[in-house]
Amino acid sequence: MWILNNILNMVFDGLLFPFRTLHPLVGLTVVSVLGSIGMLMAYKKTSNQDGIEAVKRQIHACIYEIRLFSDDFRAIMVAQFRILRHNLRYLGLSLVPVMWMIIPFVLVVAQMQFHYGYSGLEPGETAIVKVVLKDGANLSGGGGAGGSSSAGPGDALSLEAPDGLALDSPQLWIPELNEVDWRIEAVERGNFELVVRAGSDSYSKFVRVSDDVVRRSPIRHSGGFLDSLLYPAERPLPPDSPIESISVIYPEPGVSVLGWEINWLILFIVLLIVIAFALRKPFGVQL
Repeated sequence: MWILNNILNMVFDGLLFPFRTLHPLVGLTVVSVLGSIGMLMAYKKTSNQDGIEAVKRQIHACIYEIRLFSDDFRAIMVAQFRILRHNLRYLGLSLVPVMWMIIPFVLVVAQMQFHYGYSGLEPGETAIVKVVLKDGANLSGGGGAGGSSSAGPGDALSLEAPDGLALDSPQLWIPELNEVDWRIEAVERGNFELVVRAGSDSYSKFVRVSDDVVRRSPIRHSGGFLDSLLYPAERPLPPDSPIESISVIYPEPGVSVLGWEINWLILFIVLLIVIAFALRKPFGVQL
């Protein structure tokens, strides 16, 4: 899964690179146009276009029937029943292309989330770094979830920050969550690598200090298909790691549109739908 994610990371990094310093709406619109074209082509190839056109004509005919026999209650009820039946038929015809598009859509949304779902840290801002240990983890060199030290994993877990980031607080061990937290402060702009040391092992976590639209990874997880699908921005932790996840809590603002803060995914879906309907006739697609 990581090979596919790494390829998609490079594709979306390259695609969105020219728009990194522009308003997020610009990059979202470009991807929406490309996504709408891809969806229309996939819909046309995987759907029964003749069947969709026929059922839409039948629905229109029933609507005209209601208007024509507006004083005949029985005719109106029969026409409405037919409309319901034709709509169910239309949904059935649309189900096949939708199933074909679900996985590509999820992969695209996962990539876009890490470009538009989070804002970068600015110099002087702070963020929480959270390390969650696996149940029963026993860290060499000190206490762990399954260790004997009453101090918990504090003796065996540590966080190292490079130049450009600074540790702003001592570590905080939360036994109920099997979690250790630190607070870091951004000192200067750039891409940095935190290092979490767990006993004799070490694990990295990347942090971006920038206001550009770039890929940000809020979490590095321990693997698994679903986690790899939903969090593709960074290579998973080794399977034998005692750490479940390493997270950096980035801000999650919306995209500003005419003074309104709108969730990027809602805006993206609206753009996809509007652009797809605008391009359906030029591409000869029945929706």
